[in-house]
Amino acid sequence: MGRCENCIIRQFNALRAMNKEELKKVSDSKITKIVKKGEPIFEEGERLNGVFCIREGVSKLSKLSANGRDQIVKLATKGEVLGQRSVISEELANLSAVAVDDMEVCFIPKEGIVHTLNANPNFTLEVLRHMAHDLREADDVIVNMSQKTVKQRMAEAFLYLKNNFGEDQDGFLKLTLSREELANVVGTATESAIRIISEFKKKDLLKTSGKRIGIANSKKLEDLVEGF
Repeated sequence: MGRCENCIIRQFNALRAMNKEELKKVSDSKITKIVKKGEPIFEEGERLNGVFCIREGVSKLSKLSANGRDQIVKLATKGEVLGQRSVISEELANLSAVAVDDMEVCFIPKEGIVHTLNANPNFTLEVLRHMAHDLREADDVIVNMSQKTVKQRMAEAFLYLKNNFGEDQDGFLKLTLSREELANVVGTATESAIRIISEFKKKDLLKTSGKRIGIANSKKLEDLVEGF
């Protein structure tokens, strides 16, 4: 299995601020795991003994609401580190992380992370930067939820999936989310999501083939998000 020192993925996260010695320690203690689609990496309320660095695949980070529905807070992809907030604050995991497609993740025990936080101010600063970025994203989600209609949020979700994960050669979104997952991203009932998708299809904004969804008219979706 590859060494952290040679891993290109770490350029995308706080591990890039570790020195050679620190990376070597992390590399010697890490465990690489394969997580199949639909399997959890960790569950809300769990005590995490380390962080997970995503080498391949996509994970949905979600929180169970009072009515028993999952609210997907974020889709995390290659290069992102999961669980660092819980490890640093020594609190139970606030979210669940479940694989949306087959994943490869590296588990890094918390000792290496906590030791480096205390010893390397550059690493501490990088971790803070990433947490600040996550907070900003969370602020945007809150504002979106309160100020945009379900249709606008749905349109935005499809544009987000296209811009962040791309399309296949047939023009369908590469990352296939179920109708229920799409509803959980937007914060609505599954039936409502299905209804909106079929309305978007009728208006030639989307095209579908089985579970796959493709964007037929990006410009019209963008106009919808902006309220035109």
